[in-house]
Amino acid sequence: MQSKLDQLYMQSKNGNNFYKLTKLMESEENIRLAYRNIKKNMGSHTAGVDGKTIADIEDLTVEEVVTKIREMFKWYEPEKVRRVYIPKPDGRKRPLGIPAIWDRLFQQCILQILEPICEAKFHPHSYGFRPNRSAHHAIARANHFMNNKGNGYHYCVDMDIKGFFDNVNHGKLLKQMWTMGIREKKLLSIISTLLKAEIIGEGKPIKGTPQGGILSPLLANIVLNELDWWISNQWETIKTIREYTTHKGARRALMRQRKNLKHCYMVRYADDFKIFCRDYPSALRLYHATQDFIERRLKLEISPEKSKIVNLRKQRSEFLGFTMYVRPKRNGYVAYSHMSDKAIRHAHDKLKQSIKRIAKEQSRDAVWKYNTVVMGIHNYYEVATHVNRDLAHMSQHLTKSLYNRLRRDWRPASKADLSITLLKRYGRYNPKWYKAHDMIIIPIYTWKHRYAIQFNQNICPYTKEGRALIHNNLKAVSREVLIHIQRYYCDYRSIEYNDNRISKFISQYGKCAISGEELTLRDWECHHKVPLKYGGTDKYNNLIIMILPFHKAIHKRDRKELDNLMEKYQLSEQKRKLCIELHELANQSEK
Repeated sequence: MQSKLDQLYMQSKNGNNFYKLTKLMESEENIRLAYRNIKKNMGSHTAGVDGKTIADIEDLTVEEVVTKIREMFKWYEPEKVRRVYIPKPDGRKRPLGIPAIWDRLFQQCILQILEPICEAKFHPHSYGFRPNRSAHHAIARANHFMNNKGNGYHYCVDMDIKGFFDNVNHGKLLKQMWTMGIREKKLLSIISTLLKAEIIGEGKPIKGTPQGGILSPLLANIVLNELDWWISNQWETIKTIREYTTHKGARRALMRQRKNLKHCYMVRYADDFKIFCRDYPSALRLYHATQDFIERRLKLEISPEKSKIVNLRKQRSEFLGFTMYVRPKRNGYVAYSHMSDKAIRHAHDKLKQSIKRIAKEQSRDAVWKYNTVVMGIHNYYEVATHVNRDLAHMSQHLTKSLYNRLRRDWRPASKADLSITLLKRYGRYNPKWYKAHDMIIIPIYTWKHRYAIQFNQNICPYTKEGRALIHNNLKAVSREVLIHIQRYYCDYRSIEYNDNRISKFISQYGKCAISGEELTLRDWECHHKVPLKYGGTDKYNNLIIMILPFHKAIHKRDRKELDNLMEKYQLSEQKRKLCIELHELANQSEK
């Protein structure tokens, strides 16, 4: 699919219109790619209103899955959406809409084709729900404006859209898609039907995109993309009469030509955005202009209680779980940040629950789950300049609770007890190490600030140069062999087997798991470690790829041929044990 997606991206960049997208969406390659992408999501194991999950699809053949999706494209009638409420950090509950698994797979087929078209049209400085972008990139961009010397962008317009996902205007959204060049009426009709899918207990919605749907993040970005470009065209991307070689030269020319321009930059992550200005009058004008644009053009409402203008030199502003402000340093100002109060409370509650789980289960696995929560907090909040202070504050409250609940199993430990993975992450720190149930407990305070790096705008999954920046550090697998595996699949096997067969080939870097030989087009086979007739499955962990001689020898009851092969290839002791184990599993007596 890569060349087709690249072509869609370039055509969209050139301003082309698109009329026959559904044919591409219902192609076998796109459907198989959709299955591959959706099965790795944790949400694929959450049942919709019909009670089905990805497990109900994985045993079907490729032909059956493709036929089902193509029937849905002929006449689409979505299943009802299951409503679920999840707690928010502030104590309220966020409504999620969980579509049926077949509807999610269907939406994924649409998403894969629409994404390159929309990516070509999206503003370069929106960061939410887009490939290869993250909240850290948005924080880095915000820091860039706050760190400017002299007249920095220290007046921040905080705007909060009231119930954004629940109030998206369907008519406006479809018009915006038409403006982007998506002109196929059949596809627009399908998306309109999808948006109006009935929600259990609430009926058919007349507005909004259900959070939890596969397409919802992309549709949300389409809605707000118009706002991105409108604010950008106030200053950042406004065109000058003549062309300039540098951005600074163009900005100076603009200031000479027009005196009343709103000097501003916006940073957006999903529906959370900030507009940075140099002075209060500009911020005030922009506040009212943006409010008017959102209400009149986007048919959405602003929350007056949460929307305001913040002077970052005197006050603090919250963004994506961080509290941000500036302080004077030498000839200018420097950006500082902490975890926000809500973020601290949320992290504290998650850690408290993990500690209770350890006390209840009293197992090594429960300690590891606690460690994953700690690592998740470290990973996300490490870009806060004073994260070490916030973590130390939390640690004071929680370490005592952790000790009290685990004091029977609490043991001193050392750096030598760290696994290789933990040693890479925490080897540079020297705290007091402790363990419980023979598992190291990661201290909460053991993490320091790391600088957030701005997003490289050359990175793009739909150009050859952009992909090179993403994949340069990855080991390459023969493209010719990979295309062969994808095209010539085992049609009598399940879609799960055929997809995991590709994944296993890539994970082994195109080499035999036993001999280490480079695999070509037809000299290898995919083996079930535990055969299907003995209760084995098509899951990834039950598959292994090897050259034909070893596969045949493993399935023979007589081990003589396998012994000869092990001698011929001079296998290590570890590989010999693997061969013997596979032989025993393949020739076990039926129970």
